[in-house]
Amino acid sequence: MEPKLPRLSKSLSTKSSNPLWNRLSLRARLLLPLAAMIVGALLLGGLALETFSPEQFADENAQGARSAQLVADALNAALAAANNPQQTLDAFADGLGTLAAIEFVPAGSKPPRTTTETYPGNVPAWFTALLQIPQLGSTHPIRIGTAHVGDILFKPDLSAEILEKWVGFLAIVASAAALMLLAGLSAYFTTGTALHPLAQLGAGLTRMRNGDFDATIPLAGPPEIRRSCAEANELAATLKRLSRDNRNLLRKLVAVQDDERRELARELHDEMGPLLFAIRANATALSDPEAEGPPEPGSPAHGILSAAEALQQANRRVLEGLSPVYVAELGLAASIQALLRNAQSQAPGLCVASRIDHRLNELDGLISQTTYRVIQEGLTNVLRHAQATTMGVVATVNGDQIQIEITDDGVGLPRDLTFGRGLTGMHDRVRALDGKLQVLREHGRTVARCRLPLDHPVGQ
Repeated sequence: MEPKLPRLSKSLSTKSSNPLWNRLSLRARLLLPLAAMIVGALLLGGLALETFSPEQFADENAQGARSAQLVADALNAALAAANNPQQTLDAFADGLGTLAAIEFVPAGSKPPRTTTETYPGNVPAWFTALLQIPQLGSTHPIRIGTAHVGDILFKPDLSAEILEKWVGFLAIVASAAALMLLAGLSAYFTTGTALHPLAQLGAGLTRMRNGDFDATIPLAGPPEIRRSCAEANELAATLKRLSRDNRNLLRKLVAVQDDERRELARELHDEMGPLLFAIRANATALSDPEAEGPPEPGSPAHGILSAAEALQQANRRVLEGLSPVYVAELGLAASIQALLRNAQSQAPGLCVASRIDHRLNELDGLISQTTYRVIQEGLTNVLRHAQATTMGVVATVNGDQIQIEITDDGVGLPRDLTFGRGLTGMHDRVRALDGKLQVLREHGRTVARCRLPLDHPVGQ
């Protein structure tokens, strides 16, 4: 038998709990973790901003809050020591106008504001909400004597700090996107250098599985893949040699079988023929010598003659099955036509259409015997099992091969089709000649299709 590549059993296949991951390509499997790491880094950065930004804002504005407290204490001390406190307060308020973070608010003019309500317009609201800016403003009362005349309001301007954090966040995002792009391009081109050789390796293994061992797999890609391609090429060479040896062995086996059949047919013909003739002659001699014609039905002589005739017909069928003499005497095309006529006589209701190429007569040797046996076995299967009303037989020479096709409209193929002795022998004969045999169902008809390569061209 021809060697076949081993196939992995389903029981040994790797099963994953996530079938979606199994459908992803190699590039997707490399890019998805990279994208996940970038997104994770951004999320961690946002979490860090949310966690540490309030403390940073408080630390950065602590000096301003202390300055506002010192200003309020100094103003209260100055007002307490001044001869005209109101004039001192007005002069302080006029001089304080240049300080943006510290503001004097007279009593009763408006409620003091302790937080900043406006932020840079080019910073998204979600980012400022992510920062969770704390309440940084403070209010310090100003008194003249016991009267409350106003407040020193510390109102920090956080626009620059928020903008600085936003620009830093954009820099992190841009650098992460650039890194992801570079990593993605690197993964894409790196996997491309490996996927193309892997695809060539897979195509080569497919050709080997189909029996084509001549095409060489190119050695390309990383060293690991090149070694695998080299091993696959060596495997193809080994399988080609084993396949050739197996075909030669099958060819010899078929030739030996044919020789044995011819020898057995010759012995049956030489031994059984004279014995059956002697039985017929002796049965005729035992009949009534005064009677004219054959022995009467029911007489012992008639029974012997009938048995001898049945034995002769059975012997003729066995001889035809063992060694078809018509192939050598009449030619292959005429022998096939005789087979078709015999099939028509055995099944009168069967309509047989045929197309037999006369160039088949130029074939000789094993390929001629194989062509005849294939058609003979196909006809036998149709007559025994198909229950068909129409049958078609085509045997032609097409270029460098013989094409044989036998079709019928019978009951079709069983679900658990197994080759019997006849189909197995036919398959072995075809395989010995490096041919192909198919039995299938097409368009409501059962088709037996055979292709046999020719060693030499046949005349047009």
